[in-house]
Amino acid sequence: MRGKRAPKRKIEPDQKFNSIPIAKFINYIMHGGKKSVARSIVYDALEIVSEKTKQDGLSVFNQAIKNIQPSVEVKGKRIGGANYQIPRVVSGARKQVLAYRWIIEAARARKGKAMSVRLADEIMAAANNEGDAIKKRGNVHKMAESNKAFAHFSR
Repeated sequence: MRGKRAPKRKIEPDQKFNSIPIAKFINYIMHGGKKSVARSIVYDALEIVSEKTKQDGLSVFNQAIKNIQPSVEVKGKRIGGANYQIPRVVSGARKQVLAYRWIIEAARARKGKAMSVRLADEIMAAANNEGDAIKKRGNVHKMAESNKAFAHFSR
C-alpha cells in the first residue's frame, strides 16, 4: 500500500428523513453528479413503499438493508501457484456498501418501469426476504460455506 489512506468523509444527513444511511444510498444511486435526480428517485421509491405496505418507508428500507447484508464473503488469494477463495467475515461498513450495491443492481436489472418503482419493488421484496438482492446474498454465503476448508489460509 502506497501513500496515506484516504480519510473518511463525513456525510451530511438527507433533507427529508435526516438519515445518514438514506444520504449514502442517494449517493450510490446518483449517476453523473445528478444528485437531485437521485434524491427524487429514492424519495419516490420510499413513498411508494409506504403506500403499498402501509408502514413507514424508512423502517421498511432499514429492514430490507438488514436482510441483505452478508455476514461472510470470499476473497481470492494466491498461494503456491493456486488461487483459493478464502471466506472472511465482513466488516460493518462493507456490509452496508454491499447491501446498497446489490439492491441497486437488482433494481436496475428489472426493466419496463420507472427506476423509483423498480427500487420500491426491490426494497419491499428484500424486506420480505425475497428478490434478486437476497439471492445474491445467498450465493455469497454458499460460496463461503463451500470454501470453508480454505479458512486456515486467511490472515
